[in-house]
Amino acid sequence: MNTPTMALGTMYFGTRVEERTAFSILDRYAELGGVFVDTSDNYSFWTSETGFGGQSEALLGRWLAANSGVPVRLSTKVGAQPTRVGGFPDHLEGLRKDVVREAMAKSLERLGVDSVDLYWAHVEDPAVPLEDLVDTFGGPIGDGLTARWGVSNYPSWLLERIRATAEHAGQPQPTAYQERYSYLQPAGGMAVEGQPIPLGMLSPDGLDFLRRNPSFDGWVYTATLQGRYDRDDRPFETEYLHPGTERRLAALNRVASARGLRPGQVVLAWLASGTPTLTPIVGVSSVGQLEEAVVGACTILTEDELAALEGA
Repeated sequence: MNTPTMALGTMYFGTRVEERTAFSILDRYAELGGVFVDTSDNYSFWTSETGFGGQSEALLGRWLAANSGVPVRLSTKVGAQPTRVGGFPDHLEGLRKDVVREAMAKSLERLGVDSVDLYWAHVEDPAVPLEDLVDTFGGPIGDGLTARWGVSNYPSWLLERIRATAEHAGQPQPTAYQERYSYLQPAGGMAVEGQPIPLGMLSPDGLDFLRRNPSFDGWVYTATLQGRYDRDDRPFETEYLHPGTERRLAALNRVASARGLRPGQVVLAWLASGTPTLTPIVGVSSVGQLEEAVVGACTILTEDELAALEGA
């Protein structure tokens, strides 16, 4: 089996997903050749009685300590931890240099590591000038605390300004861009349920940016719409109920049937097989769900299959 084009999302590890199950998922992910494990310093504050995050990183730290030398690469984020109980989304830690420095030290301590592979600015902090932002995230790279950095939930035009600002300042440029994206798209102009950050939706301009800048990795979350492609008990939200969805679902089901896969697996294959290649962050709550996701993320679609999906 190929190395799966995905990152294992661990948002609910240590809260909704209890430790024994999370360890089993992580063990199997490593056995299957999975590489990236994604978390954040604020995961998952909304399911914790404390009102603050850190549970996911702490659990990963315990798993890493029990599996010394396991070849996974860590991705974590900063900026969206609430500063008080109930403070999201208006009262967040933000991205000031002193805040990021302290938050990263705490993340590394919870994870039990000296560095991570990828460190994200989780959400935009309008109070931080771009010159300060690139200096702030260049610092951990220079100090060997992260190999690279990325931005999440930013509009694509601002991503280009950040890239250009870093280039002009002689600072390390971001090399990864993370937004919400899936095969089905909501109707234009409609608010998306469960998406409190509208600028977190990957736009056509964002896709074009990634095509034009192949040195950037594109990561996407909510790629399988929380299981809605495969589960009758999870109907699509109102914003997805339009004629475009009907056409796309028909095409998706034809490819899935011909391949002997579930529609959600074909969505993961579509992300991995297209241009640009997109890395889905896949959250699971069982080993069985993980194994299904890995099959999808390892599947490479043909040009004809991609044309059928993209032309719908």
